[in-house]
Amino acid sequence: MTKNSSFTRIVLNWYEKHKRELPWRETFDPYAIWLSEVILQQTRIDQGMAYYLRFIDSYPTIYDFAAASEDEILKMWQGLGYYSRARNMHSTAKTIVREHQGQFPADYTSLLRLKGVGEYTASAIASIAFNLPHATVDGNVFRVLARVYGIDTPIDTGIGKKEFTKLANELIDRSQPGQFNQALMEFGAIQCSPKKPDCENCPLNNLCIAWKNGTTDALPVKRGKTKIRKRYFNYLVIEHGSYTYLNKRTGNDIWKNLYEFPVTETTEKNDLASTLKEHQSFLATGTEIQIKKETDWQKQVLSHQHIFYRFIYLKLAGKVNIPSSLIRVNKKDIFNFAVPKPIEKELEQNNWF
Repeated sequence: MTKNSSFTRIVLNWYEKHKRELPWRETFDPYAIWLSEVILQQTRIDQGMAYYLRFIDSYPTIYDFAAASEDEILKMWQGLGYYSRARNMHSTAKTIVREHQGQFPADYTSLLRLKGVGEYTASAIASIAFNLPHATVDGNVFRVLARVYGIDTPIDTGIGKKEFTKLANELIDRSQPGQFNQALMEFGAIQCSPKKPDCENCPLNNLCIAWKNGTTDALPVKRGKTKIRKRYFNYLVIEHGSYTYLNKRTGNDIWKNLYEFPVTETTEKNDLASTLKEHQSFLATGTEIQIKKETDWQKQVLSHQHIFYRFIYLKLAGKVNIPSSLIRVNKKDIFNFAVPKPIEKELEQNNWF
């Protein structure tokens, strides 16, 4: 028996004994599999489970998902981050209903043509729903293969991704590719974890080069860190009678199509007077302004950006000049809008609304 065939058999046997019971593992429905895979990208299973169940309950079929408004989808997605995933899913659902009669394409190449469906997601749907031999390569798979086979090619390079994908496709059990893909990812999540893997009790330790060489903590290798961009957001939370004001974010920036309070972005943490000066056009002659509160600066960490933000609470009386970009919202309806994480946290912690 070759090393590769031993690897495949061991991983599958381990999976039968140790796999977690998860709802998306109880179906071959490509819609449910697609939904779970997209939700779980960049999301822990314990967090993603609740979202998956809410989406399946609210939109049991892809027809239901496609028929929903984008605002509804974004509101339900709120808190998961990476909102482009939700927008792409909504677009793809409409495409499948409109062009494929509500049926997912049953081949890898056609799946890749769907918006937001990359190699990993296409491989997951193809292998699990349609039993096609396409390997899924995620962070867990990179880690297991790098350690067992002693591969030090950086995983965040084109060469590295091709090398690992080629190896994963050589290892896949062609009679049960979906089962193998799930087994290998689960093995990486539980047994061959990023920190403190249980190497002494690992069924692959006789095959594992990293275990023999003492290089477990050094693998997998990444080429380098992405430069982090720092941004500073000054939010104005305006109380004008029973109303407040929101802006819908547009353009190809973070949190696209989510709602936020009027905001000024600065290059550093500035003072209150400078921020209010940026909004002079909002105030009409004779407008009464009361500064109710100014919060401390807080920090939201994104993959390639660090957002520093604060909230300035203002109470206005009299006439105001409302920019056309803003919408007036009754304060009691504020929770109906999909908002970025910093605003969601502020609304949960503050009883102003």
